[in-house]
Formats: sequence, C-alpha cells, structure tokens
Amino acid sequence: MDVTNFKSVVELLDTFKDEQSCIEHLEWLRWDGDVVSPFDPTSVVYKCKNNRYRCKNTGKYFNVKTNTLFDNTKIPLRKWFVAIYLVTSHKKGISSLQLSRDIDVTQKTAWFMLHRIRKCFGIENNNDLNNTVELDETYVGGKNKNRHADKKVEHSQGRSGQDKTPVFGMVERKGKLNAMVVKDTSSETLTAEVVRFVKQAIIYTDEWRGYNSLKQLFQHEIVRHKEYEFVRENVYTNTIEGFWSLLKRGEIGIYHYISKSHLQKYVDEFVYRYNTRDYTECGRFNLLLRNIEHRLTYKQLIYG
Repeated sequence: MDVTNFKSVVELLDTFKDEQSCIEHLEWLRWDGDVVSPFDPTSVVYKCKNNRYRCKNTGKYFNVKTNTLFDNTKIPLRKWFVAIYLVTSHKKGISSLQLSRDIDVTQKTAWFMLHRIRKCFGIENNNDLNNTVELDETYVGGKNKNRHADKKVEHSQGRSGQDKTPVFGMVERKGKLNAMVVKDTSSETLTAEVVRFVKQAIIYTDEWRGYNSLKQLFQHEIVRHKEYEFVRENVYTNTIEGFWSLLKRGEIGIYHYISKSHLQKYVDEFVYRYNTRDYTECGRFNLLLRNIEHRLTYKQLIYG
C-alpha cells in the first residue's frame, strides 16, 4: 500500500483496510523498525503476540498506542484516521456534530476525539521567526449587539476583555506563523511574546500602543489604520489579518462558540493548517501521526 500518496477519504480507507494496517502504519511512523519503550527508552524491547511489546527494564507491556493520542481508546483506528484526515484537511475545521455523523459515533465521543487531536496541533505553534514579521492582535468572543438582551455585557465595546479573549499573532512573510491566547494586549505582554519568538527581523504592525516599545529592539514600521492607511509600499499587516479571517470564519461558521478554556487548542488547530499549507493532505495527516505523544484524558479535558 502507498501510505504517502492518498488524496481523499476514499483512498485513505482503501489504503487502511483494517485495524492491522493502521497499527503497522503507526509503528512505521513512530519507530521505523526500531521499537522504543515508552517507559524506558534505554531498555531492550521484546516482541510479544497481538502487536504487544515488553519493556525489559520495567517489565511493562505496551503497544504502539501507549502514551499517545490513541492510548486506551475503544474507537477503531480507522475511525481515528478518518477523523484526523478530515480535521487536518478541512480549511476551517469540522464540528463534532458533523464528525459524529461522518464516522458513526456519538457527538460526545466526536467532541472528545477532536480535542485529543487538537492537543497534538501545538507542534506547529512554536517557531523562530526572522526576516520580515507582521504582528497583530484580535479578540475572540462575538459581538455584544448580536447577543440576547439577558446576555449582553455592559461596557464591552472595542478592546474590552470582559466578554472577549485577546489572541496575539506573528507571522514571517512566506514563512511560519505563531499565535497564542494572551491575558491582555499591553506593551509588557506583547513585547515578551515577540522577544520569545522573533530573532532577526523587521517588524510591521498597526499603531496600537502595545507595540511602542518594540522600536527599541527591532526595526519597526507602522501602518496607520486609523488614518485609512492599509499599505505603504512594503509596510502592511495583511498576512496576519488574513489568518484572523480564517480563525473567525471557523469560529462563526463551524464551531459557533469557543470557550476561553479551550481557545488555545482551537488556535493551535488553525496555526497547524496554516503552517502546513504547502503540504499535501496526506503529508499533513502523516506529520500529525508522527507527533501523537500527547495524551489527553476526559478528566483533564473537563477539569484541567
């Protein structure tokens, strides 16, 4: 089977016809013939029956799903593979209700599966940025005017954080993007995030005062939106604003509501798809499967 060139859900199901073919693919991506114990990487490993292995140093048994996204799951791997393919290939994501219909599980199960998958998306949201970098911030949480009368929040216009959550983003032109939920958009908060990820770069922002201190650290150019200036030669923030439009369309059109406690995982999801935009859908799928050592329990999801 060609596990690097399927182009649709139909071809994916043709490629992975049963549970065993899924297990073999995971073992190939995770270990490539050299099985490593999740309990002690230095230990000798013995192969047992039924796709199980034994760690010599600890005496514990394990399989390719141990300590991963799939740990202790009762859902067949074929359904997991379809779910991963759909959420990584759909530009704005997929709702738990739609996924539940597509793979024939309950909505609650689909919701938990999607959050387990999102736990792995953070691998693409920790990049060093150089050259030309655009910075911008946005607020997620809906418009007060669209709320029912008993749910309206007073004095919540503009940049109020009472009912909306700030998200800060930075993108290297023709390169990677990072985005993170922040507590506020003050100069102290934004500068700390910029210093953390931006190395050698020219910085482009709008005129928000939270960027004022950056001129002491980088070459900093400003486009003045309040004066209806959106492009001045090479100075603009259209790239990062384009990403915000994808995030907002996903929130409004697919997910409808995103709680503050889970917002970062949703942001990671959109960052992952953006940063792998030049990958094939199969390549994006396999990249995630190579980075599945992020287990999320239901208790952690609800109470964490």
